[in-house]
Amino acid sequence: MDVAERLEELRSLGLYRRLRMVSGPQGPRVVLDGRPVLLLCSNNYLGLADHPRVREAAADAAMRWGVGAGASRLVSGSMTIHRRLEEALAEFKGSEACLLFGSGYLANAGIVAALAGAGGVVFSDALNHASIVDGCRLARAETFVYDHGDVEHLEWGLLQAAGREALVVTDSVFSMDGDVAPLEEICDVARDHGARVVVDEAHATGALGPGGRGAVAEAGLEDAVDVVVGTLGKALGSYGAYACCDAVMARYLINAARTVIFSTALPPPAVAGALAALDLLEEQPRRVRKLANNGDLMRAELESQGFDVGASSTHIVPLVVGDAAHAMQVCERGIENGVFAQAIRPPTVPEGTSRLRLAVMASHTKSELRTAAQVLGKAMLAAGVAPRPRPVAPPVREPAAPVEERAVPAAGVFDGEAVARAA
Repeated sequence: MDVAERLEELRSLGLYRRLRMVSGPQGPRVVLDGRPVLLLCSNNYLGLADHPRVREAAADAAMRWGVGAGASRLVSGSMTIHRRLEEALAEFKGSEACLLFGSGYLANAGIVAALAGAGGVVFSDALNHASIVDGCRLARAETFVYDHGDVEHLEWGLLQAAGREALVVTDSVFSMDGDVAPLEEICDVARDHGARVVVDEAHATGALGPGGRGAVAEAGLEDAVDVVVGTLGKALGSYGAYACCDAVMARYLINAARTVIFSTALPPPAVAGALAALDLLEEQPRRVRKLANNGDLMRAELESQGFDVGASSTHIVPLVVGDAAHAMQVCERGIENGVFAQAIRPPTVPEGTSRLRLAVMASHTKSELRTAAQVLGKAMLAAGVAPRPRPVAPPVREPAAPVEERAVPAAGVFDGEAVARAA
């Protein structure tokens, strides 16, 4: 493969991206390539990445435990700071045990591959994160991709795989759409067919559920999910990932998940920072409420202008543009006017659904979000993206006749049409 030719091919397909440089810590406002902007595409959902207590904890850990762990967990890389975070996360998520991973990508890839053996089937939502997709590719099992959020399609697939070991894996909050998986129905169907369930709470931990415990806790499904995966690099403002499960599963994963066996353990400063962020989350649950309110505000502001925000119900709000080139134009115009919201194009999202993935933070103010929505709305219009037509109000109907005046079928006769008219 000629790398230069491949690079030009990416350019011609509109898939080439350059790195944008942020100066200073991740906060609601940053300096991007020398320009001050409001940041609307960071996963620092609770505004904890630059919190003084989190930064101080990381700095203190570097002085006490050093910068790096020095080895994998199974060699000499397991340190007391790792165990403290694992115990704290297990208590927070209501699980028996917890195992840290080097990143969310490594967690999903390693767990799916470890649990889906030869002869089995992995059932994966069509919009699952790339790390889950790659975990399916690494697994020795077959993969059945069910339509997004379609439990009937999932159940049909499970019926076809009757008698085979099955693993169902799904995001809880989908990172590009901001919608939530039907977890209760998924767990019910999986239980009926004897399938294990893995749920990735990367975008739900710290954002949904009681005290930010996630969508699984919100649905009361802690005992129905075999492995809950989460990240330290989003709402918890640090880096790394974890898997919450029972003790037997944790011991199995540390001996079977190649991505933890063959990776250096998390650096102590990142672990200590996550511990401090977890403490803050438990002390200040108002951050979770503020995040949800900010998501609702951004959604309402964009919808009031007639723009498409998909099925989002969370702090992730997709501003759907459609054409990839137009999405890039909206992104650039936004930056020119002080709002940074990255354009997301195929293959990350399907053709014709390019968007700006807006990620609000609890640390954004209402006025900042209202201004950002106006800036992005003007950028959409300037790029030639028209708002959707406003729905036409239905015609005013005459008041229904009182019940005693309506036609009623004769006793003992079931007339579906008459019943429908009388209802």
